[in-house]
Amino acid sequence: MKTSLLILALPLATLAAEPLPTVVVQPHPVALTFPADGLIEAMQQATVAAQVSGRVLEVKVDAGQRVTKGELLMRLDAREASEAAAGAEALFINAKANYERTQRLVQQKFLSPAALDKAKADFDAAAAHRGATAATRSHAQIVAPINGIVAQRHAELGDMAQPGKPLLTVYEPGGLRATANVPQYRLRELRAVKEARVEFPELGKWLDSASVTVLPTADASTHVSPVRVNLPGKAEALAGIVPGMFARVHFVVGRAVKLTVPAGAVVRRGEVAAVYVQAADGKLALRQLRLGEAVGSGEIEVLAGLAAGEKVATDPVKAGIAIKAAK
Repeated sequence: MKTSLLILALPLATLAAEPLPTVVVQPHPVALTFPADGLIEAMQQATVAAQVSGRVLEVKVDAGQRVTKGELLMRLDAREASEAAAGAEALFINAKANYERTQRLVQQKFLSPAALDKAKADFDAAAAHRGATAATRSHAQIVAPINGIVAQRHAELGDMAQPGKPLLTVYEPGGLRATANVPQYRLRELRAVKEARVEFPELGKWLDSASVTVLPTADASTHVSPVRVNLPGKAEALAGIVPGMFARVHFVVGRAVKLTVPAGAVVRRGEVAAVYVQAADGKLALRQLRLGEAVGSGEIEVLAGLAAGEKVATDPVKAGIAIKAAK
């Protein structure tokens, strides 16, 4: 069944705001890619958890705030830990005094060396217990483990913290990567891939990869393997990109010369794809195309419907306005 070719020719109206943007299509070298959906992750991320029980008394940061290593983030009510530390300090003082007294008595031959050994063991145990309880008391001060940005706050003022309960997640924004799950039948091909381009559809942004790593693991249920694509570390390039964001990774598997049009220039009506073509006399024609796969960065291969050297409107909305204005 042949598909009819839809052509609409009208004189080009002069747009008041600005001229109609166009591009001359020519065969040119493009990257052949294999796309896969991915998820943005932080290469350095830490989830800070409580190490003692206590109510959250103070919260000094919120999600999105930049912090430095060692900065106080939260403070917990550690009265129970403080009391335990005070008790351990008292036991230490008593054990120390007993050890020193036993030393003198052994020197005077009033006690046996075995008594001195026991006093020394009690003193060492008390010292260790004092150190452990002092460290526990310090855990009431929740500090930043790395320089970075607070990605999420898991506890609020007044919440009850328990050992192991997450309180905050901090990530370093200068190191991000996209992790994509790739079918196992493509792994042999991807092991030779050294280049990829990462697309962020919501941001309209493309980034070149810094490196591509195929991890030596596979999911037994889905039969896919994770592939990590490190993003460039420049802050301006990573603006607006955060962990958890969706991305589409285009692995470059080869190169070829193809005739393409920008993806944004294509008008789709159901299964019909077309572009606005501008003739030499300024007339616009909405021409149906037969398209291939997406290639390069935001381009689509043209299989039929266009010839090299023709001029295509890159903004179909403005082209449509121009046609309506010409009526």
